[in-house]
Amino acid sequence: MSTSAPATPRLNRLLLTGAAGGLGKVLRERLRPFARVLRVSDIASLAPAPDASEEVMPCDLADKKAVDALVAGCDAIVHLGGVSVERPFEEVLEANIKGIFHVYEAARRHGVQRVVFASSNHVIGFYRQSQTLDAHAARRPDGYYGLSKSFGEDMAQFYWDRWGIETVSIRIGSSFPEPANRRMMSTWLSYRDLTQLVEKSLFTPGVKHTIVYGASANRDLWWDNSAAAHLGFVPQDSSEVFRAKIEAQPPVAPDDPNAIYQGGAFTAQGPFGD
Repeated sequence: MSTSAPATPRLNRLLLTGAAGGLGKVLRERLRPFARVLRVSDIASLAPAPDASEEVMPCDLADKKAVDALVAGCDAIVHLGGVSVERPFEEVLEANIKGIFHVYEAARRHGVQRVVFASSNHVIGFYRQSQTLDAHAARRPDGYYGLSKSFGEDMAQFYWDRWGIETVSIRIGSSFPEPANRRMMSTWLSYRDLTQLVEKSLFTPGVKHTIVYGASANRDLWWDNSAAAHLGFVPQDSSEVFRAKIEAQPPVAPDDPNAIYQGGAFTAQGPFGD
């Protein structure tokens, strides 16, 4: 099943934060058919809007007033913005922790009822690769980045419980054109499957706060999405087509975090500034 554009956009204005990032660039192209206007934002430089179907609004997520203005007039938010790798806590704090608070506060103030939050597999990164997890597994973040995404999931739950703002938190695995190593054979999420998952997250009714793992139909999955079955997400791609290429790589040492933990190398990064 391929994601197809609706005949008529289902949203008037959709906000995409983090639009200058790797996945932001992918979704900037693929989400345009679902809204009359796609508003894109980032703190980094963005390409100009190609036509009236886009609005470009640079924004620092740490700036509460700027985020409030960014969200005004939007019907839904796909929130990718923030630091996307392991960094010192002070950097993660500004963009990821203050930023997610500002996004939800702006959503509350402006009546936005649906958020798609780019969470991460790094909220459960300290589980072993031999374990299979569902959405109810206790979180075990593997760094400051993972902690910030865990906080974001708590924020999403709080704003559903308190103000009825619905969120799908997508624990994205490894979304790249192809997996880069053996670990990613389990965590890989194709761009086609990512697009389908975001679409389902935007338009499925009654999601409350749903946590879903973002992975394609890979052979050796570590994640069970039965708790998110109501989304109707059925991945179409698999990392198996890359297996021969990946298996040709030198074997990973048994004590390498990439061979032990679901979060891979993130479990060993830092501390910073010592």
